[in-house]
Amino acid sequence: MPAMFFHHFDTPLYKGKVSVQTGLFINGDFVDGTNRTTIDVINPSTGKIITQVSEGTAKDVDIAVEVARNAFNTAWGLKVPGSARGQLLYKLATLMEECLDEIAAIEALDNGTAFGVVKGWVVPFSIGLIKYYAGWADKISGQVIETDEGRLTYTRHEPIGVVGQIIPWNAPLLMFAMKIAPALAAGNTVIIKPSEVTPLSALRVCSLVQEAGFPPGVLNVIIGYGNTVGSAISSHMNIDKIAFTGSTLTGRKIMEAASKSNLKNITLELGGKSPNIIFNDADVDQAVNWACHGIFFAQGQICFAGSRIYVQSKIYDEFLAKFTVRSKAHKIGDPFGADSYQGPQISSTQTERVMRYIKSGVDQGATVHLGGQRHGEQDGNFIAPTIFTDTTPNMKIVQEEIFGPVSVVIKFEDQEDVIRQANDTIYGLAAAVFTQNISQAFEVGHALKAGTVWVNCYNEVSAAVPFGGFKQSGIGREYGSYALEHYVNVKAMHINIKHKMN
Repeated sequence: MPAMFFHHFDTPLYKGKVSVQTGLFINGDFVDGTNRTTIDVINPSTGKIITQVSEGTAKDVDIAVEVARNAFNTAWGLKVPGSARGQLLYKLATLMEECLDEIAAIEALDNGTAFGVVKGWVVPFSIGLIKYYAGWADKISGQVIETDEGRLTYTRHEPIGVVGQIIPWNAPLLMFAMKIAPALAAGNTVIIKPSEVTPLSALRVCSLVQEAGFPPGVLNVIIGYGNTVGSAISSHMNIDKIAFTGSTLTGRKIMEAASKSNLKNITLELGGKSPNIIFNDADVDQAVNWACHGIFFAQGQICFAGSRIYVQSKIYDEFLAKFTVRSKAHKIGDPFGADSYQGPQISSTQTERVMRYIKSGVDQGATVHLGGQRHGEQDGNFIAPTIFTDTTPNMKIVQEEIFGPVSVVIKFEDQEDVIRQANDTIYGLAAAVFTQNISQAFEVGHALKAGTVWVNCYNEVSAAVPFGGFKQSGIGREYGSYALEHYVNVKAMHINIKHKMN
């Protein structure tokens, strides 16, 4: 039997005891992996081991696929009305609300994002996503299509079957909810691989899945490494669809594995290098506040981070000065500190990666206007908010996704110039425009090659609004009714009422 992880929190923001099952969650039970090996879960703030969780393997994926297929054929999918699926999802969301502080504490411990941010936004938004799709579960329908009086023609939106999902470490609970909710609402069964770096919140929610009364095999959670469990899910011949959030490089590998196996349906939400464009007529103080939120939220470890900040020439100096002051004011420290805003990067590996990008910026001739170094102890995973100026378009810090608290502030002259620069990227996930001119907002927003464009705000997301990228930022959409389209097969039914051939 897998061990139980217990932890006592005694912090300024949260005091209490939590417990998390550390096994794989297969067929409604927590079990050891077939190899009976474990993976260390590391506290990103201290570098110390939090606990160990069971390590899944390709054999565990095979087991999960078998039980998920059985559940789909007997206890879920078309065997259960949408209203019943919706009730179970809503029950899960309600149970999560009852444990909100506990789940937030587990997430902050495991992931390093400030507890205040996790409690105030991440967990409530994740719960809201599940409730949103609970409401959709009995509203997924096709169309009756007029052809002629002798025929009845209609479409059915049927669940695809067994769905494999792979999620990253940067927002583990949100990613978990974002993936499982539309898939389950549409009637699919799920095998999901959370990141082995941040598995604890998903495992805690699995206990609530048990409590809510989901049939065994409907949701299966396998912790493991990408080259074993991730590869097995991507290439499995009996998994009908795969949905992935993560890097573009890994997305390419998953797409290749899906095509070489059973040509499974895919959804990919990948990387970004999002431009944040600030025109001369913008409210500078508000633009500064949103720009800081856009790049430093969650330590810059978000796919749509506004890391390329383009500022029109007349307000460039004012913006840079205020942006610098605002960035310096961020409290960096323990996620459970009373006023912490920026926590640690997720790991020493990620910290070193970000520091290499900072070095490359210096080596290629950019100016470190602010930051550029670790914060606190040199062996810690905290990085000071960093602002580069005097960049050129070909620099790595301008072109590549850094996934850290690193921004470049670039001066531009006119609208045509900034649209060209903003679109000069392989990515197309998100963008922002700050201006008081509504005509300009529409014109620039329409010209930007990005799946989401914010105007006079940043990082604003809603369960009902689709999210996804253009170009190498992915395929498909998360959120809203658009996400459901990726979890159903559309069947056309042609019924000849007269039984005669014309």
